[in-house]
Amino acid sequence: MFTGIVEEIGKIISIKNDGSNYSLNIAASFVMENIKIGDSVAVNGVCLTVRNTNDCSMTVDVMPETMRRSTLHSLKQNSPLNLERALRIDGRVDGHIVTGHIDEAGRIVNIWDEKNSKHFRIQVPSTRYVVEKGSVAIDGTSLTVVSVDDTSFEVALIPHTLRSTILSSKRIGDNINIEYDIIAKYIEKYTSKNKKSEINTRILIEKGF
Repeated sequence: MFTGIVEEIGKIISIKNDGSNYSLNIAASFVMENIKIGDSVAVNGVCLTVRNTNDCSMTVDVMPETMRRSTLHSLKQNSPLNLERALRIDGRVDGHIVTGHIDEAGRIVNIWDEKNSKHFRIQVPSTRYVVEKGSVAIDGTSLTVVSVDDTSFEVALIPHTLRSTILSSKRIGDNINIEYDIIAKYIEKYTSKNKKSEINTRILIEKGF
């Protein structure tokens, strides 16, 4: 589990793709502290398991489902990456609950500046899990939704986020990894599938959700 607070920008050293296996060798420094084989790390928001490691790099495997759901298939040598180690239970949760399980890839359709912030409009097939002022993870970065319509939503990035993540290099037309709020997905599951559940739409509305 992660928070969506990117710890470091790493980069791809090499990519292995022999038709049946796909793996990434990633250069990093800060996140290598205490990293060991079997640990989880978020790579552009995708939860991956460390297979090999040394003082300045790690190797992770990527399975076909992850390739289908995310933008990792478009990475190249020297591509920059948002990196975050798994959440420590004794630490502060500064972002929101992020699982590292990508729902889909969205497309940036507009970018503009407003004073000290940069805004992205992101197009997706549906915004059923997106709410205004709610949370969403974009390439592993926890962001607040500014506005939302049926097929797109807007997020705003402060200067620190632009300095600390790869989002500053994004352009109109780029695809990005999206993970929607896990709480929204569970609420929909229980309200739409489990008719016997004590949780329903009426109760949620009454409680202010």
